[in-house]
Amino acid sequence: MTSSLSSPFLVRPSAESLLARTDRFWDDAAVAVIPEDARPGAWAGGPSAQLVDGVWWLAYRLRRPVGEGRGYANVVARSPDGVRFEQVLRITRDDFGAESLERPALVHTPEGRWRLYVSCATPGSKHWRVDLLEAPSVAELGGARPVTVLPGSATAAVKDPVIRLADDGWHLWASVHPLDDPAATDRMTTEHATSSDGRDWTWQGTALTGTPGTWDARGVRFATVVLGRGGPDDAETWALYDGRATAEENWEERTGLARATGVGGRFDADPGGPLLASRHAPGGLRYADAVGLPDGTVRWFYEATRADGAHELRTVLLPS
Repeated sequence: MTSSLSSPFLVRPSAESLLARTDRFWDDAAVAVIPEDARPGAWAGGPSAQLVDGVWWLAYRLRRPVGEGRGYANVVARSPDGVRFEQVLRITRDDFGAESLERPALVHTPEGRWRLYVSCATPGSKHWRVDLLEAPSVAELGGARPVTVLPGSATAAVKDPVIRLADDGWHLWASVHPLDDPAATDRMTTEHATSSDGRDWTWQGTALTGTPGTWDARGVRFATVVLGRGGPDDAETWALYDGRATAEENWEERTGLARATGVGGRFDADPGGPLLASRHAPGGLRYADAVGLPDGTVRWFYEATRADGAHELRTVLLPS
Protein backbone atom coordinates (compact mmCIF):
# COMPACT_ATOMS: atom_id res chain seq x y z
CA MET A 1 0.00 0.00 0.00
CA THR A 2 1.59 3.23 -1.14
CA SER A 3 0.54 6.80 -0.60
CA SER A 4 2.20 9.62 -2.50
CA LEU A 5 1.65 13.29 -3.07
CA SER A 6 -0.39 12.46 -6.15
CA SER A 7 -2.74 10.34 -3.98
CA PRO A 8 -2.67 11.61 -0.38
CA PHE A 9 -6.16 10.23 0.12
CA LEU A 10 -6.49 6.66 -1.16
CA VAL A 11 -10.11 7.14 -0.14
CA ARG A 12 -11.30 10.75 0.00
CA PRO A 13 -12.85 11.67 3.34
CA SER A 14 -16.14 13.50 3.01
CA ALA A 15 -16.92 16.69 4.86
CA GLU A 16 -20.35 15.34 5.76
CA SER A 17 -18.84 12.26 7.40
CA LEU A 18 -16.61 14.44 9.56
CA LEU A 19 -19.50 16.75 10.44
CA ALA A 20 -21.42 13.73 11.73
CA ARG A 21 -18.55 12.59 13.95
CA THR A 22 -17.14 15.69 15.64
CA ASP A 23 -17.50 14.14 19.10
CA ARG A 24 -15.52 11.06 18.05
CA PHE A 25 -12.79 13.33 16.68
CA TRP A 26 -11.98 14.14 20.32
CA ASP A 27 -13.38 11.23 22.35
CA ASP A 28 -11.78 8.40 20.34
CA ALA A 29 -8.36 10.04 19.87
CA ALA A 30 -5.05 8.74 21.22
CA VAL A 31 -1.96 10.79 22.05
CA ALA A 32 0.74 10.28 19.40
CA VAL A 33 3.37 12.80 20.60
CA ILE A 34 3.65 14.59 23.93
CA PRO A 35 5.48 17.93 24.35
CA GLU A 36 8.97 17.75 25.80
CA ASP A 37 7.91 20.36 28.37
CA ALA A 38 4.69 20.40 30.41
CA ARG A 39 3.94 24.11 30.59
CA PRO A 40 1.68 26.52 28.71
CA GLY A 41 3.50 27.58 25.54
CA ALA A 42 5.25 24.20 25.18
CA TRP A 43 3.91 22.24 22.23
CA ALA A 44 4.19 19.12 20.14
CA GLY A 45 2.05 19.74 17.09
CA GLY A 46 1.69 21.09 13.58
CA PRO A 47 1.48 17.59 12.05
CA SER A 48 1.96 16.62 8.40
CA ALA A 49 1.37 12.92 7.65
CA GLN A 50 2.13 10.39 4.91
CA LEU A 51 1.58 6.63 4.59
CA VAL A 52 4.14 5.02 2.26
CA ASP A 53 4.47 1.27 1.67
CA GLY A 54 2.64 0.52 4.91
CA VAL A 55 4.82 2.83 7.03
CA TRP A 56 3.40 5.94 8.66
CA TRP A 57 5.52 9.09 8.53
CA LEU A 58 4.71 12.13 10.63
CA ALA A 59 6.44 15.50 10.55
CA TYR A 60 5.75 17.91 13.41
CA ARG A 61 7.04 20.94 15.30
CA LEU A 62 8.36 21.19 18.88
CA ARG A 63 8.06 24.48 20.75
CA ARG A 64 9.04 26.08 24.02
CA PRO A 65 7.34 29.13 25.60
CA VAL A 66 7.96 32.62 24.23
CA GLY A 67 11.36 33.85 25.41
CA GLU A 68 12.70 30.31 25.77
CA GLY A 69 13.22 29.27 22.17
CA ARG A 70 9.73 29.12 20.60
CA GLY A 71 9.78 26.63 17.71
CA TYR A 72 13.12 24.97 18.32
CA ALA A 73 12.87 21.81 16.18
CA ASN A 74 11.05 19.95 13.41
CA VAL A 75 10.89 16.18 13.72
CA VAL A 76 10.03 13.41 11.26
CA ALA A 77 9.03 10.13 12.91
CA ARG A 78 7.89 6.73 11.68
CA SER A 79 5.29 4.28 12.97
CA PRO A 80 3.89 0.84 12.10
CA ASP A 81 0.36 1.74 13.22
CA GLY A 82 -0.05 5.53 13.04
CA VAL A 83 -0.12 5.87 16.83
CA ARG A 84 3.30 4.88 18.23
CA PHE A 85 6.05 6.97 16.62
CA GLU A 86 9.85 6.83 16.71
CA GLN A 87 11.98 9.81 15.69
CA VAL A 88 14.03 9.36 12.51
CA LEU A 89 15.03 12.98 11.78
CA ARG A 90 15.37 16.04 13.98
CA ILE A 91 16.36 19.43 12.58
CA THR A 92 16.67 22.62 14.60
CA ARG A 93 16.10 26.32 14.06
CA ASP A 94 19.89 26.81 14.04
CA ASP A 95 20.14 24.62 10.92
CA PHE A 96 18.19 27.32 9.09
CA GLY A 97 19.52 30.43 10.85
CA ALA A 98 15.96 30.91 12.08
CA GLU A 99 14.56 32.40 15.26
CA SER A 100 11.75 29.85 15.26
CA LEU A 101 10.34 26.99 13.18
CA GLU A 102 6.66 26.33 12.56
CA ARG A 103 4.67 23.47 11.04
CA PRO A 104 6.60 21.50 8.38
CA ALA A 105 4.98 19.99 5.28
CA LEU A 106 6.14 16.45 4.49
CA VAL A 107 5.84 15.29 0.88
CA HIS A 108 6.55 11.95 -0.80
CA THR A 109 6.78 12.71 -4.50
CA PRO A 110 5.51 10.48 -7.32
CA GLU A 111 9.19 9.84 -8.15
CA GLY A 112 9.74 8.39 -4.67
CA ARG A 113 11.77 11.25 -3.22
CA TRP A 114 11.11 13.03 0.06
CA ARG A 115 10.59 16.73 0.59
CA LEU A 116 10.25 18.73 3.79
CA TYR A 117 8.99 22.30 3.52
CA VAL A 118 10.11 24.18 6.66
CA SER A 119 8.62 27.45 7.95
CA CYS A 120 11.41 29.70 9.24
CA ALA A 121 11.21 32.95 11.24
CA THR A 122 13.74 35.63 10.31
CA PRO A 123 15.65 36.68 13.47
CA GLY A 124 14.78 40.09 14.89
CA SER A 125 11.66 40.52 12.75
CA LYS A 126 8.09 39.35 12.19
CA HIS A 127 9.03 37.96 8.78
CA TRP A 128 8.66 34.26 7.83
CA ARG A 129 9.82 32.29 4.80
CA VAL A 130 9.59 28.65 3.69
CA ASP A 131 12.70 26.56 2.91
CA LEU A 132 12.78 23.20 1.15
CA LEU A 133 14.85 20.10 1.93
CA GLU A 134 14.86 17.23 -0.58
CA ALA A 135 16.52 13.79 -0.43
CA PRO A 136 16.05 10.15 -1.47
CA SER A 137 15.12 9.13 2.10
CA VAL A 138 13.76 10.76 5.24
CA ALA A 139 17.02 10.20 7.11
CA GLU A 140 18.98 11.95 4.34
CA LEU A 141 16.87 15.11 4.60
CA GLY A 142 19.08 16.17 7.49
CA GLY A 143 22.07 16.50 5.14
CA ALA A 144 20.21 18.32 2.38
CA ARG A 145 20.92 21.97 1.62
CA PRO A 146 17.95 24.24 2.40
CA VAL A 147 16.57 26.17 -0.58
CA THR A 148 14.16 29.05 -0.05
CA VAL A 149 11.03 28.46 -2.14
CA LEU A 150 8.64 30.97 -0.55
CA PRO A 151 10.70 34.01 0.43
CA GLY A 152 7.89 36.26 1.61
CA SER A 153 8.62 39.96 1.33
CA ALA A 154 9.09 43.16 3.28
CA THR A 155 5.31 43.41 3.53
CA ALA A 156 4.26 39.77 3.99
CA ALA A 157 5.32 36.79 6.10
CA VAL A 158 4.67 33.35 4.56
CA LYS A 159 4.44 30.08 6.51
CA ASP A 160 2.59 26.80 7.17
CA PRO A 161 2.17 25.47 3.60
CA VAL A 162 -0.28 22.70 2.66
CA ILE A 163 0.79 21.01 -0.59
CA ARG A 164 -1.10 18.82 -3.05
CA LEU A 165 -0.47 17.54 -6.59
CA ALA A 166 -3.39 17.51 -9.03
CA ASP A 167 -3.62 16.67 -12.73
CA ASP A 168 -2.78 20.26 -13.59
CA GLY A 169 0.31 20.49 -11.36
CA TRP A 170 1.32 21.37 -7.81
CA HIS A 171 -0.91 23.42 -5.53
CA LEU A 172 0.02 25.14 -2.28
CA TRP A 173 -1.96 27.00 0.35
CA ALA A 174 -0.03 29.07 2.88
CA SER A 175 -0.87 31.46 5.68
CA VAL A 176 0.24 34.99 4.80
CA HIS A 177 0.62 37.65 7.50
CA PRO A 178 0.68 41.36 6.58
CA LEU A 179 3.61 43.25 8.10
CA ASP A 180 2.32 46.80 7.62
CA ASP A 181 1.40 47.11 11.31
CA PRO A 182 4.10 45.72 13.65
CA ALA A 183 1.52 45.35 16.43
CA ALA A 184 -0.87 43.29 14.30
CA THR A 185 1.26 40.77 12.41
CA ASP A 186 -0.84 37.90 13.78
CA ARG A 187 -3.54 38.71 11.19
CA MET A 188 -3.57 36.13 8.41
CA THR A 189 -5.26 35.00 5.23
CA THR A 190 -4.81 31.78 3.27
CA GLU A 191 -3.27 32.33 -0.16
CA HIS A 192 -3.11 29.88 -3.06
CA ALA A 193 -0.07 29.24 -5.28
CA THR A 194 0.71 26.87 -8.16
CA SER A 195 3.87 25.32 -9.55
CA SER A 196 5.09 22.91 -12.22
CA ASP A 197 7.75 21.39 -9.97
CA GLY A 198 6.97 22.24 -6.33
CA ARG A 199 9.90 24.65 -6.18
CA ASP A 200 9.04 27.75 -8.22
CA TRP A 201 5.63 29.03 -7.12
CA THR A 202 3.24 31.57 -8.62
CA TRP A 203 0.65 33.18 -6.35
CA GLN A 204 -2.89 32.86 -7.69
CA GLY A 205 -4.87 34.81 -5.12
CA THR A 206 -6.65 34.57 -1.80
CA ALA A 207 -8.33 31.25 -1.00
CA LEU A 208 -9.98 32.25 2.30
CA THR A 209 -10.29 35.25 4.58
CA GLY A 210 -11.88 35.62 7.99
CA THR A 211 -15.51 36.63 8.36
CA PRO A 212 -15.93 39.96 10.20
CA GLY A 213 -17.69 39.70 13.54
CA THR A 214 -17.30 35.93 13.84
CA TRP A 215 -15.00 33.40 15.51
CA ASP A 216 -12.42 33.57 12.66
CA ALA A 217 -12.43 37.33 12.01
CA ARG A 218 -8.77 37.91 12.95
CA GLY A 219 -7.27 35.27 10.69
CA VAL A 220 -7.59 31.94 8.87
CA ARG A 221 -4.99 29.30 8.02
CA PHE A 222 -5.59 26.14 5.99
CA ALA A 223 -4.58 22.98 7.86
CA THR A 224 -5.45 20.33 5.25
CA VAL A 225 -7.05 20.26 1.80
CA VAL A 226 -9.05 17.33 0.40
CA LEU A 227 -9.04 17.69 -3.38
CA GLY A 228 -11.98 16.57 -5.47
CA ARG A 229 -11.29 14.67 -8.67
CA GLY A 230 -11.31 17.89 -10.67
CA GLY A 231 -8.74 19.71 -8.54
CA PRO A 232 -9.03 22.82 -6.38
CA ASP A 233 -12.17 24.17 -8.07
CA ASP A 234 -14.02 20.84 -7.92
CA ALA A 235 -17.32 20.91 -6.02
CA GLU A 236 -16.03 18.07 -3.81
CA THR A 237 -12.90 19.98 -2.69
CA TRP A 238 -12.90 21.10 0.93
CA ALA A 239 -10.49 22.13 3.66
CA LEU A 240 -10.13 22.31 7.40
CA TYR A 241 -8.72 25.61 8.61
CA ASP A 242 -7.57 27.28 11.82
CA GLY A 243 -9.27 30.50 12.85
CA ARG A 244 -9.21 33.08 15.61
CA ALA A 245 -11.37 36.07 16.48
CA THR A 246 -8.79 38.22 18.29
CA ALA A 247 -5.06 38.68 18.70
CA GLU A 248 -5.39 37.22 22.20
CA GLU A 249 -6.44 33.89 20.65
CA ASN A 250 -3.13 33.61 18.79
CA TRP A 251 -1.73 30.06 19.26
CA GLU A 252 -5.12 28.79 20.49
CA GLU A 253 -6.99 28.66 17.18
CA ARG A 254 -9.96 26.37 16.67
CA THR A 255 -10.89 24.45 13.53
CA GLY A 256 -13.48 25.27 10.89
CA LEU A 257 -14.54 23.81 7.55
CA ALA A 258 -14.41 25.57 4.17
CA ARG A 259 -15.60 24.41 0.76
CA ALA A 260 -14.37 25.30 -2.72
CA THR A 261 -16.64 27.75 -4.52
CA GLY A 262 -15.64 26.47 -7.95
CA VAL A 263 -14.35 29.89 -8.98
CA GLY A 264 -10.73 31.04 -9.01
CA GLY A 265 -9.49 28.83 -6.18
CA ARG A 266 -11.75 30.53 -3.64
CA PHE A 267 -13.29 28.82 -0.62
CA ASP A 268 -16.26 29.75 1.56
CA ALA A 269 -16.35 28.93 5.26
CA ASP A 270 -19.22 26.81 6.51
CA PRO A 271 -21.46 28.90 8.80
CA GLY A 272 -21.82 28.17 12.48
CA GLY A 273 -18.16 27.40 13.19
CA PRO A 274 -15.91 26.48 14.78
CA LEU A 275 -16.32 22.81 14.01
CA LEU A 276 -13.68 21.39 16.37
CA ALA A 277 -12.14 22.60 19.65
CA SER A 278 -10.23 21.13 22.58
CA ARG A 279 -12.20 20.12 25.66
CA HIS A 280 -9.62 22.04 27.71
CA ALA A 281 -9.62 25.85 27.97
CA PRO A 282 -8.95 27.94 26.01
CA GLY A 283 -9.99 25.35 23.44
CA GLY A 284 -7.12 25.25 20.96
CA LEU A 285 -7.46 22.54 18.30
CA ARG A 286 -5.53 23.25 15.11
CA TYR A 287 -3.28 22.01 12.28
CA ALA A 288 -5.46 18.97 11.54
CA ASP A 289 -4.10 16.70 8.80
CA ALA A 290 -5.38 13.39 7.43
CA VAL A 291 -4.58 10.31 5.36
CA GLY A 292 -7.43 8.40 3.71
CA LEU A 293 -7.02 4.61 3.65
CA PRO A 294 -8.27 1.99 1.16
CA ASP A 295 -10.44 0.30 3.81
CA GLY A 296 -12.63 3.38 3.92
CA THR A 297 -11.19 4.90 7.08
CA VAL A 298 -9.29 8.15 7.60
CA ARG A 299 -6.52 8.70 10.13
CA TRP A 300 -6.55 12.25 11.42
CA PHE A 301 -3.74 14.03 13.28
CA TYR A 302 -4.15 17.32 15.11
CA GLU A 303 -2.65 19.59 17.78
CA ALA A 304 -4.75 20.28 20.87
CA THR A 305 -4.53 22.11 24.18
CA ARG A 306 -4.14 19.91 27.28
CA ALA A 307 -5.50 20.54 30.75
CA ASP A 308 -2.11 21.96 31.83
CA GLY A 309 -2.03 24.43 28.94
CA ALA A 310 0.63 22.62 26.91
CA HIS A 311 -0.23 21.24 23.45
CA GLU A 312 -0.05 17.57 22.45
CA LEU A 313 -0.32 15.84 19.08
CA ARG A 314 -3.33 13.51 18.88
CA THR A 315 -4.60 10.99 16.31
CA VAL A 316 -7.96 9.37 15.62
CA LEU A 317 -9.21 6.82 13.08
CA LEU A 318 -12.65 7.59 11.64
CA PRO A 319 -14.84 6.41 8.75
CA SER A 320 -14.38 8.39 5.55
